[in-house]
Amino acid sequence: QVRPADSGGGSAQAGESLRLSCVVSGNTFTDSCVGWFRQPPGKEREGVAVAYTGTGTAYYADSVKGRFTISQDNAKNTVYLQMNSLKPEDTAMYYCRISVPLGGKSTKCRVEVINAGYWGQGTQVTVSS
Repeated sequence: QVRPADSGGGSAQAGESLRLSCVVSGNTFTDSCVGWFRQPPGKEREGVAVAYTGTGTAYYADSVKGRFTISQDNAKNTVYLQMNSLKPEDTAMYYCRISVPLGGKSTKCRVEVINAGYWGQGTQVTVSS
């Protein structure tokens, strides 16, 4: 059974940094879209950053470009989200997600797309001004 386990959230002041981690068990991690989504209070869930595990090619939401970086360690089945220059509007529950294997179709990995897959339990990020 595939289980993404996300962690690393917490509280930060505007301008500070946080790093989220997601360890995925039960999946090969070599042909999937892994990434982070978030749900601000009272809003819908939105894509933040995703990467295709086969190549590491990453895609970002416009709101986080230049501030957030997604990376992966395939040997550890782990994906990270480094969040710098945090803003109060980054406050949200952050969820890790890994897709089912994409059959080599890396073009399916987009930040706007939620492929069939598995969610982590979520980790809260709160940024104060």
